[in-house]
Amino acid sequence: MQSYSPSQAAEKTGFSLDTLRYYDKIGLLDELARTPGGQRIFTEDDVAWLGILRCLRDTGMPIAQMQRYADLARAGDESLAERIALLEEHDRAVEDQIARLRAQQSHIRHKVTFYRSELAARTPTA
Repeated sequence: MQSYSPSQAAEKTGFSLDTLRYYDKIGLLDELARTPGGQRIFTEDDVAWLGILRCLRDTGMPIAQMQRYADLARAGDESLAERIALLEEHDRAVEDQIARLRAQQSHIRHKVTFYRSELAARTPTA
């Protein structure tokens, strides 16, 4: 199985080295293998898990919920219903956020249209 240094894992996932260390420290990552010198070693599975964490973080899931999700994932199949519920709740929050952003975008676009019409009205024609 392919393994990655912390800097390679950071490059593959878009997380900073500090974030990888923090996620390891707070238990979002399973026990990572280490080199004899103590450097973390990331596997393909670790990188895939970081991909899930990236998705959750980028969509605004709080760290506490991410930790709950990680705990549930470690619990195995008996936690499937709880994982589904947690992800469905987050999905609803993402939908709400998208709706708010679309409304704000519409407001911005109306303002741009207004300013363009003001500018056109003030520009002399030849």
